[in-house]
Amino acid sequence: MTRWWPYIRLAAAALAVAAIVAQLVRTLEIALTADTAWGAHLPTVFANFFSFFTILSNVLAAVVLAVGGVWGLTHRDARVEPTWLATLLVCASTYMIVTGVVYNTLLRGIALPQGATVAWSNEVLHVVIPLVLLADVLFAPRRRALGWGTVGIAAIFPIVWVVYTLLRANLVTAPATGKPWWYPYPFLDPSLNGGYGGVALWVLLIAAIILATAALVVGIGRRRARP
Repeated sequence: MTRWWPYIRLAAAALAVAAIVAQLVRTLEIALTADTAWGAHLPTVFANFFSFFTILSNVLAAVVLAVGGVWGLTHRDARVEPTWLATLLVCASTYMIVTGVVYNTLLRGIALPQGATVAWSNEVLHVVIPLVLLADVLFAPRRRALGWGTVGIAAIFPIVWVVYTLLRANLVTAPATGKPWWYPYPFLDPSLNGGYGGVALWVLLIAAIILATAALVVGIGRRRARP
């Protein structure tokens, strides 16, 4: 397994990048043909694209998988992965597993404008890469045991993302609708959740899921690590 796992990571990284680029191109194509000023505002469309937790998580996953793959090929004699790589893998794995769970339980049935989503890209970003990271947690060789404090490290990015999203939302005109606000996901929109109290409940729920997932990933790593 030690021999071929780096190639799995590199292939998954390439697939994630291809899926992100394909969806970005489709998104920009729609903006270029928009007949409203807000729909055709490319800087906003581009920034919105990279404001989705799914996209950011997949970007991180692609980078970490690529780095992990290269490290595996260039350090074949190492007994365990370095701490910095193990920590990055915990973060990427946590975010991708949560992305897969949240999308497939809460967001899969939400209707989107026809032609807005690249079907194969959508499945790669929300199903395939989460499954690859789950497999990495369960089967990747040379796993290093990390301290439980890594769970706190994994929580930093989601917290920053939520704060950024809520602060930015009312400064942006939604390209698709022209509303004077834009939220990447319905559960963050106060107008759909009875105000910020409803949003807070969703945030707390997903925060609990993230912390639990990070703890599970760290725990599995500690159990699988070489003595």
